[in-house]
Amino acid sequence: MTRYIDVNDIRQLLTSVGAETFITQLAEYIRADYLRWNEFEKSARTANHSEGGVIELMPTSDQALYGFKYVNGHPKNTADGLLTVMAFGVLAEVATGYPLLLSELTITTALRTAATSALMAQALARPDVKSMALIGNGAQSEFQALAFKALLGIREIRAYDIDPAATAKLQRNLAGIPGLSISAAGSAAEAVRGADIVTTVTADKNYATILSPDMIEPGMHINAVGGDCPGKTELHADILKNGRVFVEYEPQTRIEGDIQQLPFDFPVTEMWRVLAGIASGRDSAAQVTVFDSVGFAMEDFSALRFVRDQAELRGIGSQIALIPAPNDPKDLYQFIAPPALKLAVNG
Repeated sequence: MTRYIDVNDIRQLLTSVGAETFITQLAEYIRADYLRWNEFEKSARTANHSEGGVIELMPTSDQALYGFKYVNGHPKNTADGLLTVMAFGVLAEVATGYPLLLSELTITTALRTAATSALMAQALARPDVKSMALIGNGAQSEFQALAFKALLGIREIRAYDIDPAATAKLQRNLAGIPGLSISAAGSAAEAVRGADIVTTVTADKNYATILSPDMIEPGMHINAVGGDCPGKTELHADILKNGRVFVEYEPQTRIEGDIQQLPFDFPVTEMWRVLAGIASGRDSAAQVTVFDSVGFAMEDFSALRFVRDQAELRGIGSQIALIPAPNDPKDLYQFIAPPALKLAVNG
């Protein structure tokens, strides 16, 4: 049998664990897997682009487990009452190929993206950070806010979205979180001014300039999350040229990240090297650091492992017959044979 985790199960799990604790513990799973970087089979995701968006498959595996995520990105979906991003994933046993877990990953992707953002900021931002600008206040924004509060102690967030209703939604949803203040800014420039960390998490699939060089101050850490496919950017190229850029998996980010604007020989540092102590992160208090985040399959692998472990610990989810279990593994036809024929055969 395969454990099945649906949206209601994830909600039950989050209620049991707590959102900030969930993000914090998930970040440690991600860290642990990044520290095993060389144990994983890695590849850029397979993407099917259309006029309205993209559908992607994101696989990876170590010696014991294989995981993949199906995910889409269709920015215009919200006009039809649909989510922009939807996902599900599978965790399987490498030795047999047997699927151990089938799980929703729409909510979990938002949680793992936020956990990854904050984990990387721990390694790259100044240690005295207090405030964050949050540009783009859609479906991902609350998760980013909670992650940076939990892992970095951010208490002040200045939020901006071209849709004021999105910012109002963010403020309303997080109004009851102790120690977290969220104010609405009138522009991206106003939100960014004086911020220690700047998170951009916009959805439109185009070459956008959410941040321009005149908005960047010494010592900022930029968490660029929204530019995650070909033809979609958030940062002016000069911000990348003037800062130090960190990525998850370089071959994928060259195609999908903000660095797609730059030559292929533009220097970047993969984050696993920083987490492992092989490469430095921030070199000075005045340096501008950029995490050009596109989302990588290892983070979903970590999320699937974490969800499986927590669900098993708490008895959450159900067991489903996703795969047949015949008495004779060479006789698959028994599952479709007419009852009379089965009786005659078994006679």
